[in-house]
Amino acid sequence: MKHTFTQMAAIFTLASAAQLVTAHEHSGGIATAATPTVKAAFDIFHTKITTEGNIATFHIAVSGKAGKSKPNKVGKLAGSTVFSYVWPTTIDPSAVGFEAKSGILAFTVTSHPDFNDTPLFAGGGGEWHSHWVVLQADPACGKDTLKVVDIPEGSKPKLPKTWPGLPILIDSPGWNPVFNGNTLEVKVPFDDIGVVTAANFDGVTAALRVNASVHAPLLCVADVFKVASGNLSLPGKVNQ
Repeated sequence: MKHTFTQMAAIFTLASAAQLVTAHEHSGGIATAATPTVKAAFDIFHTKITTEGNIATFHIAVSGKAGKSKPNKVGKLAGSTVFSYVWPTTIDPSAVGFEAKSGILAFTVTSHPDFNDTPLFAGGGGEWHSHWVVLQADPACGKDTLKVVDIPEGSKPKLPKTWPGLPILIDSPGWNPVFNGNTLEVKVPFDDIGVVTAANFDGVTAALRVNASVHAPLLCVADVFKVASGNLSLPGKVNQ
């Protein structure tokens, strides 16, 4: 098929524009080399957080199709698996309704078909959905391994209004993750966007596991697929 000069020029312009958009989407933030040994849906190559007005956009790009891989259903809560895309941050947990200085505040997008922790919103746990979680190291989960912080029986820590009722520091705010090819983005509103613009961050893909006894620690990070920085040093700077 022959193309006129005008048609060829238009095609070239559109292709160049597409390349510029792709380059813009994956500019700034934390760039990471591809890792062939990591499943493509979790092989992070770009992580960033940007803000516009009071909205923060959490962005991760992977080598394959983002969100394609989900955990297998085991039919019960105990021992079940959670797949997750995670942005650990230096934001104090009090910014989203938890106790101040209670651990590492992370924003996460998860899938887990064996339980539903979004009771205030439509859709089950098997669909990708968002959370805030507070993380701490716990040797009960393994050497140098993180867990979602447990709430001891009888204690009443400060919790967000959309806490789903699990005995851990987790929030189910209902912000919708958007998957588009190799990219995952979530737009999150803040009352004080300054706590975000002043923060550092990292990117992680991981599997978490519910304790077989459904007891503290309830939810441990069982398998880290990839860390954007390589060492969880949180080098990312918002809007840079």
